[in-house]
Amino acid sequence: MENTQVLSLTPGQRQLYQHLLKRHEDGADPATLDQLCAELGLASRGSLHKQVSALIAAELVEPMDGKQRGVRLRHSPPGENEYEGTLPLLGRIAAGRPIEAMASDERIAVPPTMQPRGAGYVLQVRGESMRDIGVHDGDLVIIESRDQARAGEIVVALIDGEAATLKRLRPRSGWIELESENPDHPTQRYEPERVQIQGVLVGLMRRY
Repeated sequence: MENTQVLSLTPGQRQLYQHLLKRHEDGADPATLDQLCAELGLASRGSLHKQVSALIAAELVEPMDGKQRGVRLRHSPPGENEYEGTLPLLGRIAAGRPIEAMASDERIAVPPTMQPRGAGYVLQVRGESMRDIGVHDGDLVIIESRDQARAGEIVVALIDGEAATLKRLRPRSGWIELESENPDHPTQRYEPERVQIQGVLVGLMRRY
């Protein structure tokens, strides 16, 4: 029987996971993002990056360490109790101009009342563009893994498949606007195809 991690995946994420399983069973070396794009017939590397990030958040794939080692499955999934009450810290995210979110192997203890309903992860905020809703530089934000969001929700948005930012989502006719909560930071505007939603803010923690 499939575990809850796999059952919570979207069809696209499950297709990628099954493809990675088959490659592993065939004895193939871990594939790069470009190789996976070619093998799965995907035109957008950014779309694949989003799917891989979801598998990382679901703890089915090892975090990418920036050494181009390929996408690797977790061969020894964490025990059910070992990581109970924790979420993976997937790196830093800009609450100003977009910067790249960097993965790490750290896990963060998250109170039960702040746990996302499905898969999720934690990011550390960089910048003050969301300060007027109480999100400050250094805060830890809890993100529910989702590829869709409602207007007005605060989202992790991936721009051009490369840079992630934390902003309020405002879909417009023909555009996607990402609003800050700080008058010193202007609203960012992009064509819809340039923006991919990777999650929605569901909680915040602060270290003192």
